[in-house]
Amino acid sequence: MSKILIIEDEQTIAELEKDYLELAGFDVVIENTGDEGLSKALAEEFQLIILDLMLPSIDGFEICKRIRDKKNIPIIMVSAKKDDIDKIHGLGLGADDYMTKPFSPSELVARVKAHLNRYERLVSSGVQENDVVEIRGIKIDKTARRVYVNGEERNFTTKEFDLLTFLAEHPNHVYTKEELFQEIWDMESIGDIATVTVHIKKIREKVEANTSKPQYIETIWGVGYRFRV
Repeated sequence: MSKILIIEDEQTIAELEKDYLELAGFDVVIENTGDEGLSKALAEEFQLIILDLMLPSIDGFEICKRIRDKKNIPIIMVSAKKDDIDKIHGLGLGADDYMTKPFSPSELVARVKAHLNRYERLVSSGVQENDVVEIRGIKIDKTARRVYVNGEERNFTTKEFDLLTFLAEHPNHVYTKEELFQEIWDMESIGDIATVTVHIKKIREKVEANTSKPQYIETIWGVGYRFRV
């Protein structure tokens, strides 16, 4: 049975929505304030959230943003506000649908079923989120092969990306230049390990605020390098 969270401050509307959804076979939980609804949404497992826009303490826009940062479940935003700008803003924050009050409870049930079916097909199709490594402001999207430093994308060559990713996936482990050369370039180092030093220098220029005092890739003198966490 799919579990649905309704975050709605108008109790009569929330109860009406709950009644129709329960008749359709759903398990429904109601929260009447923004902060309580957000806490419930993040703490428990729900398959879909019906989110009112105008709420006490925290509005629906902020709740939507915070939920979407953590979870990928369907969110249907509802509001008495009919302005297109609110709809565009809500959908832009990650809401899957936007319904304007008043609306038919049966229409709400139909949309809930449609979004749940779509989400289940997406999950069962094997579509997965990108494989991402995040450490202290550095985000490495391995699937898209993109790197962000404090939210700003930086361009990396293939070997620079591979070297940064390898070190970030093995934090606090010290690797010699020979080990890194063999791992990234897939060959025995035949005295040509200077290429590792060059690539480390280029990576630092792209991720470090101060290359003379690196906060991420440290030089362990006489040994090699490590990615510090």
